[in-house]
Amino acid sequence: MFKCLCISFTLLFATQVHAADTLARIKERKTIIVAHREASIPISYLSEDSKPIGYAMDICSKVVERMKRELKMPQMALSYLLVNPSNRFSAIQEGRADFECGTTANTAERRKQVAFSIPYFFSATRLLTPANSTIKNWTDLTQKRVVVVRGSLASSLLRQQPQLRLSELTIIEASTSRAAFEILQDAQADAMVSEEVVLAGLRASVADVSQWKILGNNIGIEAQTIMFAKDDPALKALIDKEIAKMINEGELNKLYEKWFMQALPTTGINYALPMSFLLRDSLRFPSDKVLN
Repeated sequence: MFKCLCISFTLLFATQVHAADTLARIKERKTIIVAHREASIPISYLSEDSKPIGYAMDICSKVVERMKRELKMPQMALSYLLVNPSNRFSAIQEGRADFECGTTANTAERRKQVAFSIPYFFSATRLLTPANSTIKNWTDLTQKRVVVVRGSLASSLLRQQPQLRLSELTIIEASTSRAAFEILQDAQADAMVSEEVVLAGLRASVADVSQWKILGNNIGIEAQTIMFAKDDPALKALIDKEIAKMINEGELNKLYEKWFMQALPTTGINYALPMSFLLRDSLRFPSDKVLN
């Protein structure tokens, strides 16, 4: 009995050590591996020369600098791993990347698999309409044609809205966000439903942005953060301290202005997307505690 307990305790201890050794693993391999996304503009995407750039990547570069200082390895190498919605979690869980800098939302279900930092962005689903539209909010969609991307979160959220009667709503599905916007531009739909940052990018891509407006109460709000291994308090403390430092020193606000309120370095497009009240308020008291 005692032997079995010892074995069980040893296995438990070994599991905990293994789950909390990211910094040790980094130090041993002398390389930091950062996971990133391909086309989550302007948060995490590839430049024309295939270099990972964006709002999240700039934040993570500060984390990398802090990591080098705390590990006392200023010459530490930096490597990147491209991930997508399907393999981003396994990349972290299997140790193929040390942390992910993208658009991954912190949710209760995901916290069973991985851990998250203090949020640096809040995504929300809203409406895009022509500037002269009479639509003001979700309840105005009755008897209207609404275009969504097939299988998207926005499509699911639209169907869950209690203030809408789906029988009085025509839902059009498109294969991509660009295709959905083209349907809206061709007046085959009255409104498009998608994440606000996606709508801002589509609006910014036209010659006259004043022809389009983003409106409607926020739904489907999700906190986007750096994702890393579960049960790794040392790594979490390092990442959270750096993000909190950036917030307190005003650096995060400057990065937001750079990526959301100025012309992008790659395309010259300006998303003109002011910081949301939710993100602005969260920066007053930085915390990784989220609603969902």
